[in-house]
Amino acid sequence: MRNPTRNHASPSCSTHFNPIILLKCHNPSFPIHSKKPRRISLQFLCSSQPSGNSNSSSDQHSTLFSILKAIPDWADMIKERGMVQKKSLYDHEKWVQHRSSSRHVRHFLSSLSSRVILSLVPPVIVFTSFAVIIASYNTAVSMGWLPGFFPILRAPSLPYQLTAPALALLLVFRTEASYSRFEEGKKAWTKVIAGTNDLARQVIASVSSPSDVLLKKAILQYIMAFPVALKCHITYQSDIDKDLRNLLHTDDLAIVLGSNHRPRCIIELISQSLQLLDIEDSKRHCLETKLYCFHEGIEICEQLVGIPIPLSYTRLTSRFLVLWHFTLPIILWDDCHWIIVPATFISAASLFCIEEVGVLIEEPFPMLALDELCHMANRSIKDVMRNEELIKDRVHAKKTIRRNKQVLNGSITSSLEGREPG
Repeated sequence: MRNPTRNHASPSCSTHFNPIILLKCHNPSFPIHSKKPRRISLQFLCSSQPSGNSNSSSDQHSTLFSILKAIPDWADMIKERGMVQKKSLYDHEKWVQHRSSSRHVRHFLSSLSSRVILSLVPPVIVFTSFAVIIASYNTAVSMGWLPGFFPILRAPSLPYQLTAPALALLLVFRTEASYSRFEEGKKAWTKVIAGTNDLARQVIASVSSPSDVLLKKAILQYIMAFPVALKCHITYQSDIDKDLRNLLHTDDLAIVLGSNHRPRCIIELISQSLQLLDIEDSKRHCLETKLYCFHEGIEICEQLVGIPIPLSYTRLTSRFLVLWHFTLPIILWDDCHWIIVPATFISAASLFCIEEVGVLIEEPFPMLALDELCHMANRSIKDVMRNEELIKDRVHAKKTIRRNKQVLNGSITSSLEGREPG
């Protein structure tokens, strides 16, 4: 028996396929390293006879269930870990690498670390195994190993030729609809970042009263905090407290964290602060109209998160793919025989990969480099704030030089006119 007080270190979950790692990730108590490991007997797998020991039977059932459930859980873990991973913006060096002629070799060698490919392990295993079962059954029947009343599972290929265009259109429309959502999310965030920079620029240029220095700085902090709050509002497993800690004061941060809708709370802070500025009403109205892009960005992002592609379309595509690959070995048996196994593997890996890409980009925001966009906007605003006085001094100096030149030119002109003969 195992010692219940013995401590077992939790195993690390690798991105490479390993059945032992799968079992350890799903069930850390699985006795892989015990001195007397449990074995799944052939009698248990092939017979439904109950064993004498009910506890041993239940343990075997739970072990088999762990094996069957470990692979999908591992694939989902890899997928979700990639979803929360921070993305980065491209620079010139990354674009050079992106269009390199060796990209095909690099992409192929990194296949085993691709979350899209690893997430296809469960369906590909299921359909390939089913193709092996069909091929084994048909071989046994054709070799006379089974009674004669067992038929060979075969079917004409005409139905597949007629339905193949329908499956292709389903996959194309599904992927296109997902990409349109990705494009809409990217455009929404482009407007949010542009609106953030524009509002900050106008606040810096419009507010010049010495009594509004502290309030002006607070407004700029709220403006920089809005994209971060919106990013945390629409992405999973975001730490808004950590992200806003360096942007807002403690009291302001407490108000934002206590709100049910953090982005709208920051908009309200900006709006209320604008009312306290010592500026003209026309300038205040112009600044308030710039908040519209923030409200628009919130609405678009919330709709993209809350309203997926119609579920009937997604389910139809999934069911069509499943039915297609369950019947594919039967359709191809007469022409391919045992070649149906690699053919099913290739077909399942290809078509389910296209469908998986469509599902991943359907939620656009984990695919966007939102952290980098927020940092870029904050750096831009802080740079303008830091150079504000230098820019003002330079502009005033140019204005003074121009005025002096005009005065000098006017004096010279007057003197010349006074020397003209009467």
